[in-house]
Amino acid sequence: MIDRVAPTEARILITGANGTGKELVAHQIHEKSSRAKGPFVEVNCAAIPSELIESELFGHEKGSFTSAIKQHIGKFEQANGGTLFLDEIGDMSLSAQAKVLRALQENRITRVGSDKDIQVNVRVVTATNKNIRKEIESNNFREDLYHRLSVILIYVPSLNERAEDIPILAEYFNSLICKEYGMSKKTIKKDAIKELQKIDWTGNIREFRNVLERLIILCKDEITGADVLAYARPVSGSTI
Repeated sequence: MIDRVAPTEARILITGANGTGKELVAHQIHEKSSRAKGPFVEVNCAAIPSELIESELFGHEKGSFTSAIKQHIGKFEQANGGTLFLDEIGDMSLSAQAKVLRALQENRITRVGSDKDIQVNVRVVTATNKNIRKEIESNNFREDLYHRLSVILIYVPSLNERAEDIPILAEYFNSLICKEYGMSKKTIKKDAIKELQKIDWTGNIREFRNVLERLIILCKDEITGADVLAYARPVSGSTI
């Protein structure tokens, strides 16, 4: 799906639970697109207070509000000629949604405190862990914006839905983590893979990486099924 849609200019909405790799999908879309040499600018909409999101996205002029001590170039302008990735779009305020809709419709933005329009050439890729349809029904998300953003829908399945990927992921993180620690790769035994495939990965790939790192640190040259049973989950009575 990534290979097919990346070369186009279609807007893409990536859905899936936390930790499944939605950001990685967005990066792959950018890197396989005609905009690959342009900037890739990411905004975590959930991490920015609602009163600051418009300034973060569209920029502001000096003196436009109390703490605006100098001009600020927003993410839309920073991403000009490239890709703007709006992560956790479902957490964006309705007022910001209205301005994003205008930017998508007209390919121009206005900085906070200015009446001057600025033309932008940006491909917008978005992601959310929320059910946007339910958010629309609850009047928390604009339906017209949803249709603008979701020309292509990419669902990233949970790790529990793709347990067959665990051997590949284990090998990848084994190489990556051992390189980071400056140590030789560990041998991951087949019985260890089987035990890893039995786990309910509520935290998805993010949790899986943490467990692999724990096993690599605590085990010697080999990681066995017994090691997974011993270390993959907190011990009984732990407050972790």
